[in-house]
Amino acid sequence: MNFELHEDQVQLRDSVARVLADHYPFEQRRAIAATAGGTSPAVWQRLCGLGVSGLRIAEEHGGFGGSAADLSVVMQAFGQSLLTEPFLASAVLGATALSHSGDATSHALLPQVASGERIVAWASDEPAGRHAACWVETQARQQGGGWTLTGSKALVLNAPQADAFIVSARISGEPGDAQGLGLFLVDAGSAGLTLRTYRLIDDTPAGDLQLDGVQARPLGEPGRAGEVIEATRQAGVAALCADAVGAMEGAYQLTVAYLNTRKQFGRLIGENQSLRHRVAEMMVELEIARSMAFLAACAIDDPGSVQREDLARAKFIIGRHGRNLCQSAIQLHGGIGMTEEYAVGHYLRRIAVIDQLFGDSATQLSRLAGLLETTT
Repeated sequence: MNFELHEDQVQLRDSVARVLADHYPFEQRRAIAATAGGTSPAVWQRLCGLGVSGLRIAEEHGGFGGSAADLSVVMQAFGQSLLTEPFLASAVLGATALSHSGDATSHALLPQVASGERIVAWASDEPAGRHAACWVETQARQQGGGWTLTGSKALVLNAPQADAFIVSARISGEPGDAQGLGLFLVDAGSAGLTLRTYRLIDDTPAGDLQLDGVQARPLGEPGRAGEVIEATRQAGVAALCADAVGAMEGAYQLTVAYLNTRKQFGRLIGENQSLRHRVAEMMVELEIARSMAFLAACAIDDPGSVQREDLARAKFIIGRHGRNLCQSAIQLHGGIGMTEEYAVGHYLRRIAVIDQLFGDSATQLSRLAGLLETTT
């Protein structure tokens, strides 16, 4: 299997890296995270100007029709820079849901999402769901030719920046049923919609939605949204795997640079054999994670081979190795690794957030065990 990037991917990676290096270094990132919104519209527009916001949207809808492998290249750069902009929320999750819905409303929105003109956030998780994809208690009711939604949604990424939300709701059945689900578009600021905003520990803006008879437009055929929800979650898992690899690479590079410059008793601490062994172990963990992120991207790019166990396996392994690597990076930095002003601790925070999204390591392991039981 060829793990090398092709020429277009190298150019894409370098273009994104230049923008981030010039406009999103760590100190500037800290200043942006300290603002009320927690993001930078100027940085977002620069990234959209590169076309990355339309990377996974078909050309007929104003995007570039890029592969999941292309997206993985971008997400690794974002992970290394600890990006808080609404790329995952809108250009990955929102765009995937709209693309798979395939109705007139979705087609009208996709060009605006591709250009970055509108930010459409994914709102499917619920407080009682415990990472279950189809645990939806929010109710959808048809009234007078329209639809209204009542319920709550938790952990909506970049909710404060969103112009609209894609909300899952139950038309029929019981919580946990894959059937009887619908997806609906809710405009931010709609009557009956309450948004409680907060920050995740990696500074990513997020929020919880409370819906009380909110007017909504259906996306796709009502009652058959289960497949769209699953496809969106799969795209999210693959993107997060690449994001985690970027964070791991950032922590690894900082550690190597520190060991090669920090002196103690007149010698570089990187000359210590035991520390070199620790760095070698970190490199192995990074390369394992990189391989698993590539596996996750391949599973998305080849629909015929999409296996839930591949994505679950990738997220589980990356979560475990990502935490180990970042903890080692902090330990090798000593006291400076624990400070707010230094980036290495922020990479561990990013890994912790990624591990929780779409099911933590324990959840992924449970899924793998369940799949093993069904095949034996």
